[in-house]
Amino acid sequence: MQALLYVVIIYAMIGFEWSVGKFFWYLFFTFFSFLYFTFFGMMMIAMSPDQSVALIMSSFFFTLWNLFSGFVIPKPMIPIWWRWYCWACPVAWSMKGLFSSQYGDIKVVLDDGSTVQQFLNEHYGFRHDFLGVVSGSVIGFALLFATLFAFFVKTFNFQKR
Repeated sequence: MQALLYVVIIYAMIGFEWSVGKFFWYLFFTFFSFLYFTFFGMMMIAMSPDQSVALIMSSFFFTLWNLFSGFVIPKPMIPIWWRWYCWACPVAWSMKGLFSSQYGDIKVVLDDGSTVQQFLNEHYGFRHDFLGVVSGSVIGFALLFATLFAFFVKTFNFQKR
């Protein structure tokens, strides 16, 4: 419900194209992004002895995720020895899905002579035909963090006797 309310408000405010497919892609990526962030926080709490340690560990990962998401520094501009982390970064997959689903099929010609679709592919590496793989990876991150949360809750015990 939270994701649906958020998407309806934000989708209208941004002014995206009102098509059923694009709206549901946006809802899908927003919902699963909320979901893996929630499961990641639960996983961090489960694997740390207290909230302050979980906060420090989460802050470290959130900083890395923001840096390697492909928005601050586009993936083609990241040094080659760091590009592997873009594949392991869940925010990069969410960004790829959100941008590709909304702008990846637009054939409007820009000032430099390329289309929006070509611009996204050349400058960010976002391809509209890659949406199936991107959606699978976002679902995979949510399942991974949920599974790790369950594993850490079951195995770690920080109680002092």
